[in-house]
Amino acid sequence: MGRCLLCGFEGKLVSSSLGVCASCLKSRPVEALRIVRRRRGRWRLGLFNLPPSVPGGGRGSVTCRICVNECSIPEGGVGYCGVWANRGGRLEYTAGGGHVIAYTYLDPHPTNCVATPVCPAATDRGYPKYTFTRGVEYGYYNLAVFMGGCPLDCVFCQNWDHKLVVKGGRPDPGYIRDVGELVDEADRGDVTCICYFGGDPTPHTPILLRASKAMLERARAKGRVFRVCWETDGQVNSALARQMALISLESGGIVKVDWKAWTPSIYEALTGVNGVKGVERLKANTRIIAGLATRRSEPPLLVVSTLLVPGYVDAGEVEGIAGYIAGLMEEYGINIPMVLLAFYGAHLMKDMPSTSINHAREAVEAAKAAGIKEVYVGNEWLLGPYY
Repeated sequence: MGRCLLCGFEGKLVSSSLGVCASCLKSRPVEALRIVRRRRGRWRLGLFNLPPSVPGGGRGSVTCRICVNECSIPEGGVGYCGVWANRGGRLEYTAGGGHVIAYTYLDPHPTNCVATPVCPAATDRGYPKYTFTRGVEYGYYNLAVFMGGCPLDCVFCQNWDHKLVVKGGRPDPGYIRDVGELVDEADRGDVTCICYFGGDPTPHTPILLRASKAMLERARAKGRVFRVCWETDGQVNSALARQMALISLESGGIVKVDWKAWTPSIYEALTGVNGVKGVERLKANTRIIAGLATRRSEPPLLVVSTLLVPGYVDAGEVEGIAGYIAGLMEEYGINIPMVLLAFYGAHLMKDMPSTSINHAREAVEAAKAAGIKEVYVGNEWLLGPYY
């Protein structure tokens, strides 16, 4: 049970990791975020030896424009993601050229993917061009690529150990992979798709785009199905977002954008990213992907997911996100499914309960009322009468 340091409210829907309630984040954002930023800076330095806030310049600084943070990294320093560094006045990938910071595994179909309800591997959406079978692609695999590092710093991250992989801006040698080896690993007859997640693929996008193109060329030469999918926070540079979406469009893959919150102050409290910039980048990138989605009806090119964080991401937050997405659907004449994910306490939010059944029901109703045609609940086994 946490306590809001501004209004004094106590309850299980206030996280001690933030120290403020959602109501104060909305009504008193400047004061509330000041508290959250102080706390976040301490744990980032203490746990991961990463910059406590987005680097804002300094002696011999260089600017990275791969994500919304646009870190201005001082000489010898590292970006907020822990993946890019300033070495001698040059922006460098910390793993070195020709490498990527990741580990991989084969995940049998049907996988527990955010987009499973519409995925060609678990359904026959996109048959026969993007899947060779009706129903589940039994006996085949997704090549899951878990990336180290992320442009966000979510207090509830279920895969928070991705930060340990890039602790202090020094990649764990066990996670440094040769890009050519990654391309070879995807070149298997029983692998029908690849999904980049983590962490987040965003900081690694320039490398992953090149690798994905090589994978697709090999698959085409052999006449086999091979889809490229991304599970991302949507904060990548918009020019790169377009390239990511084009590869998924061409291959039958899906871009899964995890939209954390609608209210900028809630977004920043949960993720560490400037909420105004973060939400605007999400709007811009989902619009780009929606525009490309007009070129392919099945499977849907874009899927938007939102984690139902108790006390912070309520039906009102879902309504805001869904309303924007529904507007894109109407504008472009496309379908954009939405997946609402049940929460369980992890990382710094272990003090919070899992999502309640009523919370999920209200969120589903809000998304449908806003105009979303396909609304799914993920991790529904976590739901219960918790609040």
